[in-house]
Amino acid sequence: MALELVETLDSLWSCDTLDKATSFLHSRPQPFCLPNYVRGELSVPHSPSTQFFDSFEPKTGSILCRVPCTQPDEVDGAIRHARAAFPTWSRTSRAERSRYLRRVSELMQEHREVFAVWESIDQGKTLQRARVEVDRAISNFAYFSTYILHEQTAARMIDGVALTYEHRSPAGVMALISPWNMPLYLLTWKIAPCVAFGCTAISKPSEITSMSAVLLSILLRKAELPPGVVNIILGDGPTTGAALVASPLIDGVSFTGGTQTGIDIRRATAHQIRKHLSLELGGKNPTLVFADSMASSAREKTVQVAATAAFENQGEICLCGSRIYVESAVYAKFVDEFEKYVAEKYILGQTVSAVASLQHYNKIRRYLQLAVEEKATFRLGGVPPPLDKESNQGYWIVPTILTDVAPESALQKDEIFGPVVTIAPFEDETEAVRLANDSEYGLAAVILTTDGARMRRVGEQIEAGMVWVNCWLVRELGTPFGGMKSSGIGREGGQYSRDIFTVVRTLHLPA
Repeated sequence: MALELVETLDSLWSCDTLDKATSFLHSRPQPFCLPNYVRGELSVPHSPSTQFFDSFEPKTGSILCRVPCTQPDEVDGAIRHARAAFPTWSRTSRAERSRYLRRVSELMQEHREVFAVWESIDQGKTLQRARVEVDRAISNFAYFSTYILHEQTAARMIDGVALTYEHRSPAGVMALISPWNMPLYLLTWKIAPCVAFGCTAISKPSEITSMSAVLLSILLRKAELPPGVVNIILGDGPTTGAALVASPLIDGVSFTGGTQTGIDIRRATAHQIRKHLSLELGGKNPTLVFADSMASSAREKTVQVAATAAFENQGEICLCGSRIYVESAVYAKFVDEFEKYVAEKYILGQTVSAVASLQHYNKIRRYLQLAVEEKATFRLGGVPPPLDKESNQGYWIVPTILTDVAPESALQKDEIFGPVVTIAPFEDETEAVRLANDSEYGLAAVILTTDGARMRRVGEQIEAGMVWVNCWLVRELGTPFGGMKSSGIGREGGQYSRDIFTVVRTLHLPA
């Protein structure tokens, strides 16, 4: 590793406050380059064909660092290192794998605030939100470190004929591709089970938010994880990601991101039937507010849950409830209470931060321009000013509440993925279910009601992989995570992750 790179990476670890990190960035004459992590070593690609992206700080619009776009030949090299490491790692005992995972978890805990600071700077999220996600990332390693020590299998006796039992083995070399909205949390959600179940990995974070992946790679090295077990390569989807998922040396793909990219992955791997695929894709999630949830005893919680589901992390969570449907008897009351709560609690620059990139800012802005053209009512927010790379401003969008939006509008159909929510009325339970299911997506939903029978009755009719009742984003790590319809295929979490990262065979022993 080059001396300059060593010094830069060492400096990152001293930045355990936003002020220290800002001071470090201002002290540098030029942006630093992030390295790949391959076969246990950190290095910036030096191929003449390697291009570099500027990665911008969302809160200021300034260049934060430079990210290499790893070329196909270098991708192939990383895959081959993972393939070389697989035979030994797949035979490593569960107890030994567990120790490595626990060590990574402990190291992350030691450096919790450093991860949170850089995650906040790199992605644009508030420091408070970043801390929540770092804690969950730590839990991912801790959870799977113990899960693999208590696995069970199934055995069946065919009377007088045979004893059968299920045996699982690691699936092989896995491509793990994570998105820009929750970079560390979703990267570790893939890496932890992958290595826990004996696979080796090539991980690719988003080129927009690669900082925490580099910090994690340093800790993997410090934990002395065997070289090649986890490799982290940086780059974009069309070049780096496409070469990774299409390689015949890859045995499976776990991807979280946009639906169109998920479609591209399925097309690229359609002829490779053996590949395991887990695709967690987009969502346009409904929140259903029933009249009973607006009674005086429940009203405060109802409004709080609906607002949190809409605007947490600037709405840049695939599980956010961006379509709110309210029973008509309490529609006007809910809209007034919701507007008041959001205006008071979701304050730009305090509890609401910048969106992740200029490209995303402009996408959200186009939808808000459409809202003006379609004569939707802005109960809160408006169209933000135009920006370009020369503006040298952060990507700030005020939380926006829209009513009077046509059911067929793109505002109701498309995943805007920002601090924008629509509110519309419904007449009865049947219509509520119909509206909730009137989407190509089926990732998540929220139901707000005090009626216990309705919780079950409506919850079982919603076409979504995850349904929350009177709460949001609470999840035990063993529960299945994934969506229906265009929101993806496969489930991850606990035994469901085991299905992704292992293959099962049935042995039949004569009686």
